[in-house]
Amino acid sequence: MAPLMFLIGGTLAGLVAGRSGVRRLRPWPVAVRGGLALMFTVTGLAHFVGMRDEMIDMVPPALPAPEFLVTATGVLELAGAAALLRGRTAPWAAGGLGLMMIGMFPANVHWALSRSDLPWEDQLVPRTLMQVVFVAAALSVPAQHLRAVRHRPAGTPTTA
Repeated sequence: MAPLMFLIGGTLAGLVAGRSGVRRLRPWPVAVRGGLALMFTVTGLAHFVGMRDEMIDMVPPALPAPEFLVTATGVLELAGAAALLRGRTAPWAAGGLGLMMIGMFPANVHWALSRSDLPWEDQLVPRTLMQVVFVAAALSVPAQHLRAVRHRPAGTPTTA
């Protein structure tokens, strides 16, 4: 549930700042990028401190080197969070993070089905619904970028 709160809180903070005069944060896709960056910074750090052992346990037994996979996905989340903050790299980062979340979803399913002592938000249905929100938020960034590119006059820069 915490990642959802960071996504929502970060996005709302960006929207409020945009409405309060920070022009660069005014477009909603920029606010969503900020919320995603906050969420992925927090979850990326959790791959190294706090929840590392739990994340290693989440890796399905069929996959090799769970420690390496947790480290690699943590590094990718942190790099993706940083790339979300740059206009030129944000669509690629968001698309990559969205695909990575889809690829990591089997670990969430494995965890939810193999444990009976999980809190409500970590059970399969709520976790799946949150994952849909996360993926939709991530994929909204490249989708909006493509829409903007299609409607941009020729010669206009692509940064946002």
